[in-house]
Amino acid sequence: MTHPLFEKHRAKLEAALTAIHTRGYWAAYNEMPSPKTYGETAVDDGKKAFEAQLGQKFELNQPGTTAWLAPEKSPYGIELGVSYPVCDIEALITAGQAAMPGWQAAGVEGRTGLCIEMLDRLNAQSFELAHAVMMTTGQGWMMAFQAGSPHAQDRGLEAVTYAYREQKFVPAEATWEKPQGKNPPLVLKKHFEIVGRGVAVVVGCATFPTWNTYPGLFAALATGNAVIIKPHDNAVLPAAITVRTIRAVLSENGIDPNLVMLCVPDKRETTQALVTHFAVKSVDFTGGNAFGQWLIDHCRQAQVYAELAGVNNIVIDSTDAYKPMLRNLAFTLSLYSGQMCTTSQALFVPALGIDTEDGHKSYDEVCADLARALESFLAKPEVACAVLGAVQSTDTLERIALADSGQLGKVLLTSKKLDNPEFPKAAVRTPVLLACDAADESAYMQERFGPISFVVRCALSERLVGTHGALTAGIYSTRPEVVDAMTAATCRSKVALSINLTGGVFVNQSSAFSDYHGSGGNPAANASYANSAFVANRFCVIQRRYHV
Repeated sequence: MTHPLFEKHRAKLEAALTAIHTRGYWAAYNEMPSPKTYGETAVDDGKKAFEAQLGQKFELNQPGTTAWLAPEKSPYGIELGVSYPVCDIEALITAGQAAMPGWQAAGVEGRTGLCIEMLDRLNAQSFELAHAVMMTTGQGWMMAFQAGSPHAQDRGLEAVTYAYREQKFVPAEATWEKPQGKNPPLVLKKHFEIVGRGVAVVVGCATFPTWNTYPGLFAALATGNAVIIKPHDNAVLPAAITVRTIRAVLSENGIDPNLVMLCVPDKRETTQALVTHFAVKSVDFTGGNAFGQWLIDHCRQAQVYAELAGVNNIVIDSTDAYKPMLRNLAFTLSLYSGQMCTTSQALFVPALGIDTEDGHKSYDEVCADLARALESFLAKPEVACAVLGAVQSTDTLERIALADSGQLGKVLLTSKKLDNPEFPKAAVRTPVLLACDAADESAYMQERFGPISFVVRCALSERLVGTHGALTAGIYSTRPEVVDAMTAATCRSKVALSINLTGGVFVNQSSAFSDYHGSGGNPAANASYANSAFVANRFCVIQRRYHV
């Protein structure tokens, strides 16, 4: 009998299956905060739900609770004060293992239907999640709503869809009959059982605590595994809301809620003990190279899906839309203060300048015009605050100060501190724009996370990506042979390429069901959101056979 939740969500799943095959535009969840979609009172209800949690204990009724911890500090300067349970990791792992047989018994269709039900329930909480994302990460409101809620939910559904497709390739049973000439054939009955590999750990990041968490979370869940989410200590609330909602859906449907749990460690050693535990069979991670490489080196018992630091770059060879190009770049460099893994850091401009529809522009003119475009784009304080959001980390503020000092290159545009009238304590900074030569590799050939970009006088994009990795690359050129050469280079270095973007699409944006986020083929990431490889190794097929 088909699971009722699978039938409930069948149409959405079929549409998603079509979308991952055609790669055209499709979204399951509305990215606009429309009352028609989310309800007339959704805005107020979401804000009230968020505010009701401030200063309170976030109860999850998980096993092994030993203490409570309130680690978060809002980049907007408001007091959060939410306390989360600190749980013994052995208790969490034991409980997760105990919950897996019941989850396996739900079958592929049952797990798929339940996962989509979870995502629908999270979508109904989009405004609450958006406030939680905004106030813990520093994202502006619209980005926090879109990337933190519907876009993250779409990425989760994308992972579920791939997981369903890969699992459905495996038949439940087969009759094997081998002819034996004049003798009776050999006949075996074979059964194939899909089994999750074990407990999965998803390590969240500070800047996109849902968008970067949901793919691994739902890929692991849909393939039959228990999941422990270890959020970044400054972005716990979005993960906690997610865990609470998923546990409620599980309980309502007769599944042990300890299938999904939250781990808020009181020290780094606890996280290390968790991810290296023999029962943990997959680890998803987004963040810096130091801990990411530690995970790859030390989690030998698990498959590690890691998105690390990279140096995203754009080659500017020529253009027939000079001002639109500059406007597009200004938005790209400003959005969320450059605190995106896809934001361009190095802009390569030939030493002799570029040809445009307005005539030839020297390297210095391109530098000056881009600086002016940034200033013009951020001239209105209300626009600047909405786009920039707030700087999430003091480490990023220190990197901005270093760039402003001129130690990394000639300062074309200094970072300014802006006041946000709604949040007087918010750390709002405009981008730093630097100029340097290709030889200054120590400056631009490493990730400078935050609103820091370099206009590099002639360099090699392919070598940069191959050495340090990148999630995005771009090219502006009116010459087909240059575009072809860049296309070939990005295929060799295995990075996504955006060509002559001048409209409402930006190199640092990635669309679920159409764009592959990361290729898994260069040092910036060893996995992609999402493809078959992202889900297929999260389950095993166990067979049994007998004579008929």
